[in-house]
Amino acid sequence: GSVYRTLCLLTAGLAFILGLVVGVMIPLYVLPRGDGPLLRNLTVSARSRRNTTEFPSVSFVGVAAPTLEDAGGFIQGGVYWGRSVEDALPSGFEEMEAETWRRFARKTPVVKVEEGCGRMQNRLLTFEDGTRSCCRYRQNTDQIQGELFSFYLGRLLGLRNLAPSSLALVRLRDPLWSRVRPQLSLAQWNEERAVVLTRFVPALEPAHIPTSLRTSARRLHPPDIRDASDVVELAQWSDLIVFDYLTANLDRVVNNLYNLQWNPAMMDAPAHNLAREPSSGLLVFFDNESGLLHGYRLLDKYEHYHGTLLEALCVFRKSTSDVIKRLHKDKNVGLLLQNRFEQSDPEFRDFLPSLPDKSIKILNERIARVHEQIQQCERLISYCERSNSLIENGHET
Repeated sequence: GSVYRTLCLLTAGLAFILGLVVGVMIPLYVLPRGDGPLLRNLTVSARSRRNTTEFPSVSFVGVAAPTLEDAGGFIQGGVYWGRSVEDALPSGFEEMEAETWRRFARKTPVVKVEEGCGRMQNRLLTFEDGTRSCCRYRQNTDQIQGELFSFYLGRLLGLRNLAPSSLALVRLRDPLWSRVRPQLSLAQWNEERAVVLTRFVPALEPAHIPTSLRTSARRLHPPDIRDASDVVELAQWSDLIVFDYLTANLDRVVNNLYNLQWNPAMMDAPAHNLAREPSSGLLVFFDNESGLLHGYRLLDKYEHYHGTLLEALCVFRKSTSDVIKRLHKDKNVGLLLQNRFEQSDPEFRDFLPSLPDKSIKILNERIARVHEQIQQCERLISYCERSNSLIENGHET
């Protein structure tokens, strides 16, 4: 009898050890290589959730993350902002507004030119009806290209955070400019130069980087979505991170990250070239001139910062993700941007080049990287949901 009991105990022990080994090894074979940091982030959140259930006598109200399945009702499909969040987003700048602005800025005379809108030769313009515009003037056309094609890319992605922008040509005898010739001479603007006219957005306030993205452990994942008052802004931040990664914009959050080496409080400062409209909560992404050309030339220096922000992101707008997946599949972003240029600004083809092939190649590579990040997040959160379900079922049994 004792021998039989010993054999039973040994068999049960071996079965337990085998089950444990198999349980540990399955994720190593199922999950793709390189998922480690994301998995660690999600595991920390899952562990924090288990802590709240294992110590029922201790109050963790306001500390425990919501479940991965619903994240307080703000998340759907694992990694996407839910309908309640989408419905609460500010309408921003609609496609029709961009077309209306383009027609207006081409035919309405400028009556006043004053310093403002950032860099030295930029100017704040006032049209005859009182409408104002930030006008971007550059000696190098690549910054004009960067501003314009970043705007076009934003429209392709369905982003409504970029103020309407249009091209104009500096010709002092043109009715558009004839009433402000002395001011343009003082600004040292050259004729036959393409400039970008962006609709001025009044009464903006500084926008700050979300708390969850300020530290070295920065992340924005579904388990971190806790406060209803933050979700509208965080959803726009998820678009901003994707957009700035695609364009390699180094004049916004990357600017804050880069300057951390000299100023440890940089992440607490307002985000560079980002503002908030107080009445609607709209985040306005402005000054995108470093995108797609200048930023691409400096990838060796700044790619670490771009990658850090993208890897911190694991919640996306479904509409943005759908466009990324389509662009990745069709590999036609260059053609779409060129078509947008020719449809919107055909008369400027002799004054402003299209995006070079090298930029299109890099943009496609970055689209592929964002697509990979979305897929990783979908796999990992699905895995964590299954793991949590198994743990909960195990506790119940």
